[in-house]
Amino acid sequence: MNKILIIEDELSIAELERDYLELHEFQVQIETNGARGLEQALNEDYKLIILDLMLPDLDGFEICRRIREKKDIPIIMVTAKKNDIDKIRGLGLGVDDYVTKPFSPSELVARVKAHIARYERLIGSTATQNDVVEIRGLKIDKTDRRVYVDGEEKIFTNKEFDLLTFLATNPNKVFSKEELFNKIWNMESIGDIATVTVHIKKIREKIEFDTSKPQYIETVWGVGYRFRV
Repeated sequence: MNKILIIEDELSIAELERDYLELHEFQVQIETNGARGLEQALNEDYKLIILDLMLPDLDGFEICRRIREKKDIPIIMVTAKKNDIDKIRGLGLGVDDYVTKPFSPSELVARVKAHIARYERLIGSTATQNDVVEIRGLKIDKTDRRVYVDGEEKIFTNKEFDLLTFLATNPNKVFSKEELFNKIWNMESIGDIATVTVHIKKIREKIEFDTSKPQYIETVWGVGYRFRV
């Protein structure tokens, strides 16, 4: 069930919004305090947030700004103000839509459904476009051929990327140098397999915190290498 968070200090308005949303099978939580609402928004998983602009302790602009630092879920701001300057400011902070009081509860429900549907299409599209492997802070974007360690991009040559990706997508399996040379360089192992050792060393320098104690690519002495998960 889709979970909605309402941050609204006027309980009668919040309960009206909740009742209409629950009629359409949404699960709704109400917070009348801005600070508590912000805490819930950051620590729980919601499909959408309905946020009042004028809250006594922490206004909607500040709550929106702090949510946007962590999450990109849809936010609909509810306001009694009709000032375009406030709307422009809110949109600049990441508000997805505005509803001005008094409003039609049915219209609010329609907007909630539309924004959730659009957001789900967006994240679904992103998921199909990017083939990503993520393991303990290491992110390998196979589609864009980019590698990140704790969010920092590392520059890889084509063969380094191919070798890392092959090992990471075949975790815990030991490969000999000959097997890796044949797979990545597409050549028979009668060539110079020392290039495998050189490339493993360069990869470790880019992804390992301590190359003497690698947490990703492990040497299996006398056999070869494996990617540990």
